[in-house]
Amino acid sequence: MTRHADDTRKQAVRCAIYTRKSTEEGLEQEFNSLDAQRESAEAYIASQKNEGWLCLPDRYDDGGYTGGNMDRPAIKRLLADIEGGNVDCIVVYKVDRLSRSLLDFARIMETLERHQVSFVSVTQQFNTSTSMGRLMLNVLLSFAQFEREIISERTRDKMSAARKKGKWVGGQPVLGYNVAAGGGKVVVNEAEAARVRELFELYLDHEAVMKTVREANRRGWRSKEWTTRKGKRRGGRLFTKQSLHRLLTNVAYLGKVRYKDNLYPGEHAAIIDEGVWDRVQAALRHNGQTGGCETRNKYGALLRGLLRCKPCSSAMVHALTANGNKRYRYYVCGSAQKRGWSTCPAPSVPAAEIERLVIEQIRRAGKAQHLVAETLAQARRQSTDRLAKLDAERRTLDRELAKLNGEIHRLAGRAAATDPAAIAAAPLADKLTNVRRVIFDMAGSL
Repeated sequence: MTRHADDTRKQAVRCAIYTRKSTEEGLEQEFNSLDAQRESAEAYIASQKNEGWLCLPDRYDDGGYTGGNMDRPAIKRLLADIEGGNVDCIVVYKVDRLSRSLLDFARIMETLERHQVSFVSVTQQFNTSTSMGRLMLNVLLSFAQFEREIISERTRDKMSAARKKGKWVGGQPVLGYNVAAGGGKVVVNEAEAARVRELFELYLDHEAVMKTVREANRRGWRSKEWTTRKGKRRGGRLFTKQSLHRLLTNVAYLGKVRYKDNLYPGEHAAIIDEGVWDRVQAALRHNGQTGGCETRNKYGALLRGLLRCKPCSSAMVHALTANGNKRYRYYVCGSAQKRGWSTCPAPSVPAAEIERLVIEQIRRAGKAQHLVAETLAQARRQSTDRLAKLDAERRTLDRELAKLNGEIHRLAGRAAATDPAAIAAAPLADKLTNVRRVIFDMAGSL
């Protein structure tokens, strides 16, 4: 009996079942595609029981991973077990479940041959121990790779056509829009759209991304928050320099869609006026070198960033020359500086003279009563507009505060401290505290 048992152990073929699905769609179902593939493989292994085939209990499932590369956790774990000598045979439903790349498949087969591990496809019969069998396997893999590339090309062509028609082709929703109930398009979220407009106006006030980020976060403004199909919450974070810059340069707010380097009219409504958009983009370009951060004005150039050359409409930059221990300051035409002094009739002006002239003009304007009255009136109008915006924001925050209070009271009434509802209430409490702080700060501004 002992000798017979030893022979049985020697002939046992330890079979590992590998399954894969390219997308996550349907994986949440009780019996999904991965389960169907495994069931077929288990039935095949059971049919080979007389040959000593045994199904290993470990699952090697890659759900939501493409077969075009090897960046898959289950395939890496399977290859590690093969290297460790724990697998004698790999069983898959179809060849392309293991890989759709001819190069990757060749590397896998090299590993299998090195460790004397066989490979079986349930629906495609071939024998890898013969040259003809290996040829058939390579032919099948070539068609699998061809099919993957055709699918990729069709998907790109479909997305290109949809973009050119102005359609929304999926992805993460952006602040100001919600995905329509039926999917396939986005609709304006009026409350969020107002917040987007405020962010654009806030940037125009500060003309610096980081200053705008700090002010937006001080007010408790957050990025788009949404729920995935699986019920998971995403977004709702404080702004960063990168996220705010993406928002300020997103052409979706103009009612357009981008495909490669081209813009097309979108099916969705615009949120931002073209005038505001153009001003923001011009400010972003102007602040591109410094990111809108404050820079030092070492030599006290009063007109730095303000003076423009009248003949060619180029910005004039502050420059410095030295003669021994003496320094001479100038404002130089940007066009003349880049293209040569002969391109501008007035390539430079002495800094002290032009600054003195501007200061004198400001003094004269200060003595003109009608100009002073007009300036004060304009300042009052701006102050009134600012107060109106702050008041509207306060009313919005009051409504949000009432909503959060109601939600917390509802959750608190459902459970004690150990109940999951108390855990759910924790982030709401944080939001509530933040909204109260913003309202307190705003009360000081009003």
